[in-house]
Amino acid sequence: MTDTTSQSRSPLAMFFSLGFRPFFLGAALWAVAVMALWLAQMFDVLALPIGFDPVSWHAHAFLFGYLSAVIAGFLLTAVPNWTGRAALSGAPLIALFLLWILGRLAVLTAMRWPAALVIALDLAFLAAVLIWLLREIIAGQNWRNLIVVAMLLAFLVGNAVFHFEAAGGEYAAQGVGLRIGISAAVMMVAVIGGRIVPAFTRNWLVKQGSAVLPAPVMAGFDKIALLALLVAMISWLVAPYMALTGGLLLLAGCLHLLRLGRWAGRLTLAEPLVVILHLGYAFVPLGAVAIGLGILGFGNGAAAQHLWMAGALGVMTLAVMTRASLGHSGRALISDPVTVGIYAAIVISVFFRWLAGNWPEQQGILHAVSGASWVIAFGGFALSYGAMMIRPRADQS
Repeated sequence: MTDTTSQSRSPLAMFFSLGFRPFFLGAALWAVAVMALWLAQMFDVLALPIGFDPVSWHAHAFLFGYLSAVIAGFLLTAVPNWTGRAALSGAPLIALFLLWILGRLAVLTAMRWPAALVIALDLAFLAAVLIWLLREIIAGQNWRNLIVVAMLLAFLVGNAVFHFEAAGGEYAAQGVGLRIGISAAVMMVAVIGGRIVPAFTRNWLVKQGSAVLPAPVMAGFDKIALLALLVAMISWLVAPYMALTGGLLLLAGCLHLLRLGRWAGRLTLAEPLVVILHLGYAFVPLGAVAIGLGILGFGNGAAAQHLWMAGALGVMTLAVMTRASLGHSGRALISDPVTVGIYAAIVISVFFRWLAGNWPEQQGILHAVSGASWVIAFGGFALSYGAMMIRPRADQS
């Protein structure tokens, strides 16, 4: 006989009990699939029925496919804590997850469907998350986080512009839509990461009895650094090759390096679960500086862009996924050897992807090493953390 309690603890019920469970696992599996398909295309093993050119599809599949799932998983889990309202679960969460899958399949097989249908299906997911987020923020009167609504709206607009650029025959991988999406996503890392990195660092250092703690969150310097990054991003959107843009990015990068230095990351080397947060955030200023230098004629700006995409977005999201999965499944916030290996693999992937853009003679093997490391990182997450997604909290089982 199955009672209500046991039904609520069935694997399917647990999987759709909180947003991080389906979306973090789905994002990891999609990250593996996208990289495998991208490498297969690169080495002429197969051709996909996609509506974009291969490079544009690769960029879109990561930025607006993978990242949208991670953003959704994070918000669906964090917003209830912000607002004190009930989390989305059960049938509504299933419907939202299926909508994300439908968007991925539509873009992956875009040549078989009308362009308008593909665009509508892909945009519908982010639009649904945005509407839910706005409703929750208003209902909970959580006005502090309206900025997250604005950033998510910008991210959705970037996706729409990307689609319309591609439909118009433009090279969307270097278009305005991609820059809007990257800018919105990096700003999310700067704003939300600027809250959680010092907060989690402080928590860990307090437990260690450290007398040195991170600087207060969102103090005056933080606001100046965020404003500088926002101005630099806007300049990058409208004038990506102007010297002024390069200078603004260099300034923003230096300010955010200083911001990161105020969070006492050097004292957390004993716990990779905290260190990886600092490393993920470090790619925000590193990317800004590298892209700024590229605009000014020093280095490859296109390759530097991967310090934001694979670095700031890839590393930071994996860091948040591992930590949130442990914490929200009732497990100790301690990294095991597999988790450390996952972190090492993603950092190796970023380095070799950046190197591939700066060493064209060897880019084939460098892309392969980067891609394999990426698959190891996200495949490792799916294998190691996947079981947590279908089980009750460890502290309640």
